[in-house]
Amino acid sequence: MGKGRLEAFSDGVLAIILTIMVLELKAPEGTTLDALVPLAPSLLSYVLSFLYVGIYWSNHHHLLQACKRVNGSVLWANLHLLFWLSLLPFATRWMGDHHLAPLPSIAYGVILLASALAYVVLQRRIIVADGADSRLQHALGGDWKGKLSPVLYLGGIFATLVDARIGQALYALVALLWLIPDRRIERELQR
Repeated sequence: MGKGRLEAFSDGVLAIILTIMVLELKAPEGTTLDALVPLAPSLLSYVLSFLYVGIYWSNHHHLLQACKRVNGSVLWANLHLLFWLSLLPFATRWMGDHHLAPLPSIAYGVILLASALAYVVLQRRIIVADGADSRLQHALGGDWKGKLSPVLYLGGIFATLVDARIGQALYALVALLWLIPDRRIERELQR
């Protein structure tokens, strides 16, 4: 299988994830701005999850641009990542409907953590498939955001036991870190 087919399949799954998330949003009961107030937690959860899917989509695109070979190991690692991301609509709705309850916020954090770890596994599988001349290996370098993110997710999961807002703020912080474009792979590809 070529990497183009893998990228197209992944794009399709991510598009479905976004579609499910938006369909899960409830319409307000009234027609005034005040009717939106009770929906604020759901809307904020949706925005955060939309950002995460967008961040993964963008970084996944760059990841596959650096990839030379796709083998079975890369395919399964990619499916592993997509599995965890496919759980985001469920966690988004649950956390949005019960925004201060610890368990939905913890579940959201666990899914973010698992997605981050699955992304690392995908990176590693691509590096192994590409061999010693892996452009991705050269591009990643120290990958401080990739190492910091799981730590912040764990911090958010445990902080939620004290106050769900602290955990959710840490999840949002990770998204903000990744909103700043990561140009390492682009620079490597331009060499």
